[in-house]
Amino acid sequence: MTTPKEPAKPEAVIKAAEEVKQAAETTKEIAKEATAVTVEGLEDTTNHALEFLGVPIDVHTLIHDGVELGINILLALLIFFVGKWVGKRILAVINRMLERSRLDQTVVNFLNNLLYGLMIVTVLLAALNKLGINTNSFVAVLGAAAVAIGMSLKDQLSNLAAGVMIVVFRPFGRGDYVEVGGQTGTVIDITLVNTRIRTSANHEIIIPNGDIMTNSSTNYTSLPTRRVDVLVGIGYHSDIQKAREAMLSVASHHDKILKHPAPNVRVTALSESSVDLTLYVWTENNDWFDVQCDLLEKVKYAFDEAGVDIPFPNRTVHIQGVEELSKLLKEQKSETADS
Repeated sequence: MTTPKEPAKPEAVIKAAEEVKQAAETTKEIAKEATAVTVEGLEDTTNHALEFLGVPIDVHTLIHDGVELGINILLALLIFFVGKWVGKRILAVINRMLERSRLDQTVVNFLNNLLYGLMIVTVLLAALNKLGINTNSFVAVLGAAAVAIGMSLKDQLSNLAAGVMIVVFRPFGRGDYVEVGGQTGTVIDITLVNTRIRTSANHEIIIPNGDIMTNSSTNYTSLPTRRVDVLVGIGYHSDIQKAREAMLSVASHHDKILKHPAPNVRVTALSESSVDLTLYVWTENNDWFDVQCDLLEKVKYAFDEAGVDIPFPNRTVHIQGVEELSKLLKEQKSETADS
């Protein structure tokens, strides 16, 4: 018969647990010390190897600098993308404000592109500065490049500035009939560098904006009405009052001539062979050319009915030596008859 074992005492169990715990802590400390020794040994070994190869680099410093550089790169990328995102939102607000204004769409697009470029440059410089790169040199290079480009493209920049002034102050717009740069025609398009107009002969002319802003320009269609001047010369023996009444009668029966201001006829010159009368009438801008042509034709018919003479230029030609030439011809004729 076997004798049963006595149950373990609680004190022995507690003591055994404490010994196990102490052994675990001792093992942990030994592992830490072994790891530290291993890392230190690897660093020392690597440093000795690099020193033997002639590369004076501390691995610990290299790891520290690498981690710091990685953090700076992440922060620089964060600055760039976040700054770009914020900049786009700000530009969107500015774009809506510009579109609500009375500025031309060309100016709105130009300002948007300019502000976007400045935003990109600012964010990029901020990101480079975070990487520890001295951005003063970049600013100096950009300034020098801007000066060089400005010197080489001064004429184009002058046209660009003039184009901005044209689209901002709007002395004329698309569809206006103007006289600019010595050319007359209808404005087709206005860019930041030049202005294109179409003449009455359907010729397209491109005029630099700099020439437009440095010379006077005339906008014939900026106002709703326009005056038509019809100049007609009558003979000195013709009745001025009868001619005036005929011209006013033609104007009063024309349906495209405005009643106010009323048509008027004035003697404007005493020319070499005629008395010049000018008929002044007002009409809508779109009807100006038709009214001018109609009045010239109808005034001619009215003068014919009223017996008013429109004189032709008269010239008296004096030729010297005509008598001597006639005498010489007679002598030659008589000599021929005698022979």
